[in-house]
Amino acid sequence: MGNAISSQLPALSSHGRPGPKPASPLLRHPAVIRDNAVLSTLTAKHHHPVANHPDLSPIWIAVLVIAVLFVATLIRSAFGFGEALVAVPLLALIIPVNVAAPVAVLTSITVAAIVLAQDWSEVHVRSAGRLVISTLFGIPLGLLLLTRVAEPVVKAALAVVIIAFSLYSLSSTRKFVLKNDGTAWLFGFVAGILGGAYGMNGPPLVVYGTLREWSPQNFRATLQGYFLPASVMVMIGYWASGLWTQTVTRYYLLSLPVMFIAIFAGRFINRRMHGRQFILYVHGGLTVIGVTLLIQALRG
Repeated sequence: MGNAISSQLPALSSHGRPGPKPASPLLRHPAVIRDNAVLSTLTAKHHHPVANHPDLSPIWIAVLVIAVLFVATLIRSAFGFGEALVAVPLLALIIPVNVAAPVAVLTSITVAAIVLAQDWSEVHVRSAGRLVISTLFGIPLGLLLLTRVAEPVVKAALAVVIIAFSLYSLSSTRKFVLKNDGTAWLFGFVAGILGGAYGMNGPPLVVYGTLREWSPQNFRATLQGYFLPASVMVMIGYWASGLWTQTVTRYYLLSLPVMFIAIFAGRFINRRMHGRQFILYVHGGLTVIGVTLLIQALRG
């Protein structure tokens, strides 16, 4: 999912209480569990099992969740990435983060699966395959990075690189271009490291797609070829840690009709973007991601 789904998600039960301590290193992935300080903070903050605003009626909570997922799905379907900037941060204002993150991942799986079904012919299969396989080798190093390097340091460094790359790409008349998939393994490996450590595997993939000069249609479809298996793996982690609850399933099913509308609307938008216009949108999105990471790093 493209992207930082939840680097602050604790291991909680469906009732918002701390769950059992994970026995496997896989469950130490930031999308599943963080340190005890964050755990205690979020446990206190998200004590309500369904919503962060008990004064809101269940109907209004459901309406807000559906609206957020519609916007996030539209962004993901139109550009191929970027929904993580919308989905979890806004959902976490409405419902507990231990519910918001699994709902967002289920949404990511749905979008990726439908986009691939729609536009399988647009996927650069070799690129997607190399990115996915090399990501698997990067995840263990990311888990090690999680325990050895301060998160704000990594986020600040990544933010500077992303912003510098986007500004260079938008201002330079002589752009660096990758002619083949020979370096796909490097970008996938870095995505695995960042995904394993902080759930931020999206930016390296977006950079790779822009350097390969994929068309808007290829960009959208190929990234889903990566995000689908990646999101499935994360969802397996949620299921193993007990975070896939009835509440998660209920919000997901309620949002399905508007997801379908957003996916097809996003495809309509994507098909009408060309060349320079799409590049401006992509680098604009990357810049927003970079600035967001920099703000998080400075606050951390």
